[in-house]
Amino acid sequence: MQTDSPITPEFWENEWRSAIDRAPTRRRATDKEAVKMNRWNKMAADFAENTGGPKREAERRAVIQRLMAQNALRPGAAVLDIGAGPGSWTCMLAETVGHVTALEPADGMADIMKNRIATDNIDNITIDRRTWQSVDLDADGWRGKFDLVFASMTPGIDGPESLLKMMAASRDACYLSAFSGSNWRSQYADLWQTFFNEPIGEQPGDIIYPLNLVYAMGFRPSLEFAYWTRKQSMNREKAVERFTLFFETYMPMTEGVKTVITDHVNQRCVDGRYTDARDVCRGMMIWNIAQHRSAARPKEAP
Repeated sequence: MQTDSPITPEFWENEWRSAIDRAPTRRRATDKEAVKMNRWNKMAADFAENTGGPKREAERRAVIQRLMAQNALRPGAAVLDIGAGPGSWTCMLAETVGHVTALEPADGMADIMKNRIATDNIDNITIDRRTWQSVDLDADGWRGKFDLVFASMTPGIDGPESLLKMMAASRDACYLSAFSGSNWRSQYADLWQTFFNEPIGEQPGDIIYPLNLVYAMGFRPSLEFAYWTRKQSMNREKAVERFTLFFETYMPMTEGVKTVITDHVNQRCVDGRYTDARDVCRGMMIWNIAQHRSAARPKEAP
């Protein structure tokens, strides 16, 4: 039986879809958008705090400089930020470019971003409240509209279709970052095994899939990895809430389930505090759409 070569786009599209099909977290996730948005809304304040501070700002500025050095980010550019969250990247990108369209469907995230924009008196950002999946490139006039399409650690890029759509929206360059290897979800692995009697499984959003798909299409993305230890320390109640928010995406929150979560957290608390540290890695890739368009034109995206 003939199979696709590992250097063809079809091979990596199939590999990515297969990883998605195998992943328990994708298979068991609720289809209810309201549940997913509720989780992001409740996490918004913590997310903004965790991505703030001088160290994280310096990391973002280093990426901005890298984008500029590779001519992927220029003054006056039109930028699309997919999954903008609380606006940490959006507001920094706006310092350099002509205009940023920030795509963010979660109310809690968008509200924090609005406050940042107002506080800093930024006038070149438009917040679009849709998911990336709901955007129609042709109806919205977004096909080839943006000089840079930017997506940092976002669930918006969740498979081959959303990546191809991202590329189709760009007329010049793309930036994508995603986890590489083990990530923060591993803290939930023991409890996942308890609830579902199976391992939590691999992360189908690993950078390996978009990287190899883009490469097989004829592009040559630059790639850089960043390593850090993700440390958490919170009181018992906050930890229970965090675990509950994670698992309510995958199962009904019955009293029995809540009891198991509470017991799990209690067993790991010392003096009333839950602490956790995980070594994680992020892959960051930049590729030029215009330079190789004649060699590898992105498929027509929906």
